[in-house]
Amino acid sequence: MPRGRYSLHDLHDHTPLGEEHFHCAPGPSGWRYISQTTAPSGSHLGSVDLTLDELGRPIRLELHAADWQVRGAALEGLTWVRTDPTGAHATEGNVRAHAFNGTSPAFLVATARLLRLTPTSPATRLRVVTFTDPVLAPRTLDQSWALVNSEAHPTDNGPLKVDEYQVSALDTGERYTVHLAGDVVLSAPGVELEELESPPSER
Repeated sequence: MPRGRYSLHDLHDHTPLGEEHFHCAPGPSGWRYISQTTAPSGSHLGSVDLTLDELGRPIRLELHAADWQVRGAALEGLTWVRTDPTGAHATEGNVRAHAFNGTSPAFLVATARLLRLTPTSPATRLRVVTFTDPVLAPRTLDQSWALVNSEAHPTDNGPLKVDEYQVSALDTGERYTVHLAGDVVLSAPGVELEELESPPSER
């Protein structure tokens, strides 16, 4: 069960945004990721609880940020309920999309598990619903993912396979690189792995 800590940074000026303390593991239904996010001051910012089925589809998502909450799942596309701080004005959403997205590194691993790309796979387009901090506002975006390299690196615990993905935002043309080892993000825009207490689980 990988357990560790990511540091989160602003994509533009690299200002520290906080840390995400996580643990994740494969399970009978697929894969689960649980985390708590803290501000640079150490105060609590939010949490993520994401469960995927064996095909990589999100069967349960629960996000908290400030006083906002989102619960979602793959149902006729993606369906979610977003609750405001007072709880008086919950709103529902449904979009023909493939995956949830957000600031947590969990969503990068989840998308890779869903796509199951190989180095010979063509670039794959998908639609995601991303929840933006701090109010978890939903936005629907189109992305393209390609697995451009996969290498085994020697470690004390045996070879570690590192996958390099190129991700493109189709609305802006922006491209960025994501490095994954199993179910752990080694590096991505705004994300750095700072601590890892046990080896990643293979996808």
